Amino acid sequence: MNKTERANFGSRVGIILATAGSAVGLGNVWRFPTMTGENGGAAFILIYIICVLLLGVPCMLNEFVIGRRAQANTARAYAKLAGNSPWRLIGYFGVFTGFLIAGYYCVVSGWCLQYVYASVIGELDGDPTYVQQYFSDFSSNPWKPIMWLIIFFLITHIVIVRGVEKGIEKASKIMMPVLFILLVVIAIASCLLPNAGRGISFLFSPDFSKVDSNVLLSALGQAFYSLSLGMGCLCTYASYFNRDTHLTKSAVQIVSIDSLIAILAGLMIFPAVFSVGGDVGAGPSLVFITLPNVFNQAFSAVPLVGHLIAVLFYLLLSVAALTSLISLHEVSTAFFHEELNISRRSGATIVTVLCSIIGVFCSLSFYNTDISLFGMQLFDLFDFTTGQIFLPVGGFLTCLFLGWYVPKRIVRDELTNQGTVSARFFEIYLFCVRFVCPLCILLIFLHQLGII
Repeated sequence: MNKTERANFGSRVGIILATAGSAVGLGNVWRFPTMTGENGGAAFILIYIICVLLLGVPCMLNEFVIGRRAQANTARAYAKLAGNSPWRLIGYFGVFTGFLIAGYYCVVSGWCLQYVYASVIGELDGDPTYVQQYFSDFSSNPWKPIMWLIIFFLITHIVIVRGVEKGIEKASKIMMPVLFILLVVIAIASCLLPNAGRGISFLFSPDFSKVDSNVLLSALGQAFYSLSLGMGCLCTYASYFNRDTHLTKSAVQIVSIDSLIAILAGLMIFPAVFSVGGDVGAGPSLVFITLPNVFNQAFSAVPLVGHLIAVLFYLLLSVAALTSLISLHEVSTAFFHEELNISRRSGATIVTVLCSIIGVFCSLSFYNTDISLFGMQLFDLFDFTTGQIFLPVGGFLTCLFLGWYVPKRIVRDELTNQGTVSARFFEIYLFCVRFVCPLCILLIFLHQLGII
């Protein structure tokens, strides 16, 4: 395929919003508040921000450099820079990781749509025991979650087949402002509740006595996962960047948006939880079990407001999930489109069908626990394998590849746009990529496996 035929984002705003949309997802709106609640609040957030600067920005720049330099899908991008060396396999590994994540991510995305529907018709307006049982009954239902995940994937498919500028960029320009507005509206409503100040204090008044090695490593891990590093999304999107895109400035802006949305998600959730005396350390159940009860109790005086907040919250979750699933889908679509030399629509159809099949089996593993491998429920196996093994390994190898194998001149040329923009922090960046980031990722990896 001729390089001049390759699609590009049409504007700088489109680049920022689309790439930020790739990074912003359930990791920000679900996982970040969960991790913050489990690790003591404000102190965790401060450590997280430091980790984003030390780990997130350099690793994001790694993928930007590789993607824009090669102007190709993730697998071919690494191959172009690696030649015939084994380093080329990192790109294929990234595509495979993104493909598997899309396969099970759509299950949780479908749950979000179900909860939008349930909130609209008032199915979540019950006592706490009912709401807890509701999630258990729904997630283990043999057909409802499958229906929603297929609907979610079809929406994603429609965006992808429309292309980079008319599909991904246009959708991002709509969804990202909607996401931000919803976050602000719900956060304001949450902060106006009685006793909400305790939740605000939890987020912004650090207690460093709670910081231990587990908190440090959890913050490192969240920085890595929150920015969609190691799954091919950023590399693929960077291949659509214009040659005059300032990579460093774009990375800083995207990381800032990502972190702001994560903190807004905390402001949206914790003041409401504290207002009703809920458990801030409820873990993954926080979103689908704890929060419906929080909304019911916090706005009991005005049930209609609580009902509306619940609808907006799950709509927000759905939008966040969609922006990320679009980028995950695009990684594999670009791969099949370019490597098999088929139309974009055909490539997208292959991805939609195959990932939907994976999603169906992952969803059915909640209905039938016999659907498992290696003694793990299929959904949990995909989550564990990709999140705790594949992503850290991919990020670690990419740091070694760009820091030690790719010629320093190529990296500098990309970061300076062939010498037309300043790269004052180039040596600091290179030091982080060669030493700091690999060490951090190695620590994350060992921590996730329970070794340290």
